[in-house]
Amino acid sequence: MKTLLSSRPVLWFLFLFNLVVAAVAPFAVDGTQGVLTAVGMGVVSLGAGVSLLRG
Repeated sequence: MKTLLSSRPVLWFLFLFNLVVAAVAPFAVDGTQGVLTAVGMGVVSLGAGVSLLRG
């Protein structure tokens, strides 16, 4: 599983998909749930982006 998650195509997918969801979530979901969804997806996107830069 670790080799799958560290492959470049998977990291790009995680980075871009979670970035888009983080940008859209506050507008699609009202209130605190939308903000927390955006923060959580943003953290995952940043983690994938950092992994891309390190690799």
